[in-house]
Amino acid sequence: MDTPRLPATLADVAERAGVSRQTVSNAINSPDLLRADTLERVRAVIDDLGYTPNQAARQLRTRSSRLIGLRLTPPQEFTANMAMDRFVRSLVEASRVVGYHVLLLSTGPVAEGSRPEPMSGYDDLLRSTAVDAFVVTDTYLGNQQTVGLAERRAPFVAFGRPWDDPGATHPWVDVDGAAGVHAATDHVRELGHERIAWIGWKPGSRLGDDRREGWHRAMAAHGLSTSGLEAAVEDTVESGRQAASELLDAVGPSAFVCASDTLAVGVLQALTDRGMPAGRDVAVVGFDDSQVAQVLGLTSVRQPLEQVAVELVDALTGLLGPLGYDATGVLLAPKLAIRRTTSG
Repeated sequence: MDTPRLPATLADVAERAGVSRQTVSNAINSPDLLRADTLERVRAVIDDLGYTPNQAARQLRTRSSRLIGLRLTPPQEFTANMAMDRFVRSLVEASRVVGYHVLLLSTGPVAEGSRPEPMSGYDDLLRSTAVDAFVVTDTYLGNQQTVGLAERRAPFVAFGRPWDDPGATHPWVDVDGAAGVHAATDHVRELGHERIAWIGWKPGSRLGDDRREGWHRAMAAHGLSTSGLEAAVEDTVESGRQAASELLDAVGPSAFVCASDTLAVGVLQALTDRGMPAGRDVAVVGFDDSQVAQVLGLTSVRQPLEQVAVELVDALTGLLGPLGYDATGVLLAPKLAIRRTTSG
């Protein structure tokens, strides 16, 4: 029976490479301090031995956990929105590349119909110093989380603009939803549609208002009327179906642009109920390019969540580094994934 091989140590790497232990440590933590040939030799030995730094010892020495906290909010039932799942996977991968790991935290129990407490979950980790920084994703609820973390002097970056605080100085990355919806509206107009309906969320959602503005601007640019062509509803499939049915009865739009894939799926159901398959004659566009959209062949605005994650991690590493980070927001443009619901 073979004896299990013991994990390589820093001393093993130093001996094999013919350098000091401090040189090995520099190769891992401060590679810019080494000559190129020395760094290459040490890294080759690290790869050959499969050496992994002792993270526990590193944390004690540097007071760095290499952990990024991310709070997950409860999923909404009866929706097609899987954007957060895709974002989390992208953030985990982008963090891994630079030597960080993502620690998920929960909001705890939340009563039906209510919002989680602004700092729920954050304070526990701040008291335990278990993470180096946070990624905040629920800025659409306002800036309560960002204000709370700033007051506690906790490093953080935000996925989402500081809607209610234009003077905010924290790093943020967001997707230009208005531009995405504008492009979606342009697309169906180019197909010949003039009665282009908008089904969005109820007023008060900054994301929803931003996306709706893209539809309004595009319609104005094409000289098209928006009168009677919009609905504001809850983000559920059934709400989308009912809104589409009412609009079809009232004004008979030939195209629907929606604030989410969830609402667009509801529109598809309404069209199916009437024997009107979506395509070139009755176009439907969603937002988020969820897996549901891909399976159903739904044209949808795709957020560049992979790039969002990379930009956030870049901001975090700068924020935690010795030089700090220039807190300039990054606004990324989405793309339109065109499928059968607008191409026939």
